[in-house]
Amino acid sequence: MFITFEGLDFSGKSTQAKLLHEYFLEKKKKSILLREPGGTKISEKIRNILLDKEHLEMFPLTEFFLFSASRSQLVNEVIKPHLKNKYIVICDRYYDSSSAYQGHGGNLEMKKVDIVNDFATGGLVPDISFLIDLSPKEAFSRAQNGNSVKDRIENKKLSYYKKVYNGFLEIANKNKKRFVVIDGSKPIEAIHLEITGIVNKKILINK
Repeated sequence: MFITFEGLDFSGKSTQAKLLHEYFLEKKKKSILLREPGGTKISEKIRNILLDKEHLEMFPLTEFFLFSASRSQLVNEVIKPHLKNKYIVICDRYYDSSSAYQGHGGNLEMKKVDIVNDFATGGLVPDISFLIDLSPKEAFSRAQNGNSVKDRIENKKLSYYKKVYNGFLEIANKNKKRFVVIDGSKPIEAIHLEITGIVNKKILINK
C-alpha cells in the first residue's frame, strides 16, 4: 500500500505520517517512511537547492522541475522496489504538493503540471492520500509560534499559501476516491486514530 500525506506547511502532516509509520511497526507490518523532496542521496541534494533561502530568484517552473526530478529518483530507487517487496510506503508529500504549490501557487498551467507529474512518477498513484486540512491563517499562526527556522518556501507570503490551500481542496475534490480530508485543528491523537481506522478498513478491503 502506498499512502501519502498532503497539506500546508505546519499543518501537522509530518507528525501524522510519522505516527502512522510507528503504528505499523508496532503491528509488525513492513513499513517505510519517506519525505519529499528527499529520500535518496540525489533527492536530498536537490532538496538542499530547493529549500536554500539564498535562492530567492528561483522561478516556479524551475522549482517544479527540481521537485519532479527529486520525485522521479525517489519513486524508481525506493518507492517502487519497496512496494514490490510488500512494504507499506508512507510518503510525506508527493506530486499533489507540486500541483498545489507550483501549479496553483505558482500559477503554472495545470494540464502541463499533470503531464509532468505522471511522467516523473511513471504513473504511480497513491492508494490513499490524506489531506490534513488547516487554514492558511492557522498554519501561519503555528509557524510564528514555532521555534524552527523557516526555509525558502516556508517564508513565502500568506497570499501564496491561500492559493496553495485552495489548490489542495480542489485537488482533493477532483480525486474523492483517493483523498481523505482530515480536520487538522483536532488534537494530534484524535487525528491519528481517525487515520488508522481508515487505513485498517482499506487494508481489509484490499485483502
